[in-house]
Amino acid sequence: MQLSVLDQSVALAGRGEDEAIRDTLSLAEHAEVLGYARFWLSEHHGLPTIVGSAPEILMAAVAARTRRIRIGSAGVMLPHYSALKVAEQFRVLEALAPGRIDLGVGRAPGGDMRIAQALNPNAYGAAEHFPEQVRDLQAWTSLPAHRGLSAHPLGAHAPQLWVLGSSDYGAQLAAQFGLPYAFAYFFMDGQGVERALELYRTLYRPSERHPRPQATVCVWALVADRADDARHHALSRDRWRVDRARGRLGPLQDPDRIAERGFGTEDMPVLEAMRAKAFVGDVAEVAQRLRALAASLELDELVVNTWAFDPAVRRRSYALLAREFGLTPQEAA
Repeated sequence: MQLSVLDQSVALAGRGEDEAIRDTLSLAEHAEVLGYARFWLSEHHGLPTIVGSAPEILMAAVAARTRRIRIGSAGVMLPHYSALKVAEQFRVLEALAPGRIDLGVGRAPGGDMRIAQALNPNAYGAAEHFPEQVRDLQAWTSLPAHRGLSAHPLGAHAPQLWVLGSSDYGAQLAAQFGLPYAFAYFFMDGQGVERALELYRTLYRPSERHPRPQATVCVWALVADRADDARHHALSRDRWRVDRARGRLGPLQDPDRIAERGFGTEDMPVLEAMRAKAFVGDVAEVAQRLRALAASLELDELVVNTWAFDPAVRRRSYALLAREFGLTPQEAA
């Protein structure tokens, strides 16, 4: 089974947000050496935690530092932008890293509606045009001309377009256009994944580039040499999720300080629901659960998202999973 990475450039308490961007580049190089198949980057706006706001720029930097791993957006929030401009950006990326570019697109704003309107003055109602945008983007990234226009630079390779989602809507849209589909399992704590994948596969219309459906899910996982250590480091995300549920957002906090403060009884419902669907523990335990999930959903690839206050902990987690799943190590670029 293939493993891939989703990185969100998470800011850490006491450190500059710009450090999170540079750490993303370092993690991409690490993921390639470990043998991961893809390295995907998210797009969020106006958040003090997830500070990767321009995946297309980060992808160019990753492309310059790697030579094998596929690089992608997970995703470009398409209603903010012109489909032609996105097609041009990703054709440029394809020219920089031929045969390695994934163009994942989503419909969500990746922030609140104030941010959405600042990005696109016509934000209200823009999401209604998402299907047409996907259609145009599919054409402009694969055909020399569409609607009398071309997205340059043209070349022998074209970005691979993915539809991202966390509901039935994205699954059905991907099926209609014959495109690969990625479900945000970590975002929904697994809710609705079975139905979304069933709809996607049942309704799938083969396309020239993708005669068969291709699906994956993105999970949140953190492993360590000892299960207790993994659970301790996962406290950073636990705290963030509890705070987010109350409308408080900020950088990821030190798990040592979180452990000292603890959680209140009123926090437990949020924590218990989240922990039931997160993959945290020693590598054997987590790998077993990941394999079981992939088997139940009939998947041959999983995308792993990992947060940790200590970058070394995150790298160790990805290294342990790579070894457990038998990924093929690569030479550094």
